[in-house]
Amino acid sequence: MNQVILIGRLTRDVELKYIQGRGMAVAQFAIAVEREFTGKDGKKETDFIDIQVWGKSAENCANYICKGSLIAVNGAIRIETYKNKDGENRKTTKINTSRVQFLDSRNKTNNQEPQFEPQGALDPNGWDAINDNDIPF
Repeated sequence: MNQVILIGRLTRDVELKYIQGRGMAVAQFAIAVEREFTGKDGKKETDFIDIQVWGKSAENCANYICKGSLIAVNGAIRIETYKNKDGENRKTTKINTSRVQFLDSRNKTNNQEPQFEPQGALDPNGWDAINDNDIPF
């Protein structure tokens, strides 16, 4: 069984590409995931993990998340081999995701948390006190 669930923040903006000939969308980015335990110095260590998302989920990632966004991914570990420019064999590890869940509501245009703007002023002194005798339970 090869299943991974990770929660972390994007370390860079989503890179969206389309596979030539197929038109399939693929998004790539990395997330920072804190380890559960602290190191010898008492600080939590962080892993930076490459993520790959396909299809409509890839397009959604490109449209709705950005650097700093908190997400959860569910997928499988993929180890790919390639030759570098010197002809040496190299391996890379990434998570090929089947599901991405957005865990915060950052605004992609300014990477800010949305601000609550009340429609009218709330005055706690203007509220009527509740009489306990009026409550049916």
